[in-house]
Amino acid sequence: MTDILNGAPLVDKICKELIAKVEELSKQNIKPCLAIVRVGAKPNDISYENTILKRCDKIGVLAKQVVLTDDIPADDFYAELEKLNEDSSVHGILMFRPLPAHIDGDKARNIITASKDVDGSTDASLTGIFTDSEVGFPPCTAQAAMEILDFYGIEISGKNAVVLGRSLVIGKPVAMMLLRRNASVTICHSRTNNADEISRSADILIACTGRPESVGPKYVNKNQCIIDVGVSYSEAKQKLCGDVDYDAVSDKVASITPVPGGVGSVTSTILVKHIVEAAARQACSR
Repeated sequence: MTDILNGAPLVDKICKELIAKVEELSKQNIKPCLAIVRVGAKPNDISYENTILKRCDKIGVLAKQVVLTDDIPADDFYAELEKLNEDSSVHGILMFRPLPAHIDGDKARNIITASKDVDGSTDASLTGIFTDSEVGFPPCTAQAAMEILDFYGIEISGKNAVVLGRSLVIGKPVAMMLLRRNASVTICHSRTNNADEISRSADILIACTGRPESVGPKYVNKNQCIIDVGVSYSEAKQKLCGDVDYDAVSDKVASITPVPGGVGSVTSTILVKHIVEAAARQACSR
């Protein structure tokens, strides 16, 4: 019988741990604070922002909303980020992307100081992942995938892991994080020959292709653990779906994360975890 790796129990565990850490920090007069930087009012941004605000409130983390107009001059936008860097009461910065075309997104994300890059989007944070150093934070989705594996006791060391996708948001970072844990890692992408055959050999399969339900039965084996990172809306099925064809493969593998209710449910909690960790690092550096 397939084990369903739901995110909710892990979220509950992390939240309890974070509430205790926030209480400890409050004894040192430190109140973890996130600055959310949003340009305009895109529905997806607002929806995720509301999720983050609820999570912060539950854990006791302050949230500062910095809402800017779509026509803000680029230099003024960069200056807003610099102000947040210099604000000692702000421990983490979340900047929604993509930004308007007149703002250089790469320049903007790299203005954020690594110690406040709780979303793991800067080059400095990504360098930390590739060099095994504690510079910044890993991307939240990549860490969410890893924490699900740990929470459910999925062995990583010595196992064959295949990552379907090579983006800097999830594919490459999670591959490096698996490698750090002594997995043998293969990255497949849109130009990979025989990606299905390679995937079938995996003990752990991380699906982050960005293509809805593109991973079917020919990619899997009965002993495999699948972490499905994707999330899309299927017009045909009138529901959210992942990169894995869940209905077609869920009874053919050892364990799998559902969509919704899997990786996505953990990701926002990891963001808040990073904020608390950033505040704790500041406390240690005093």
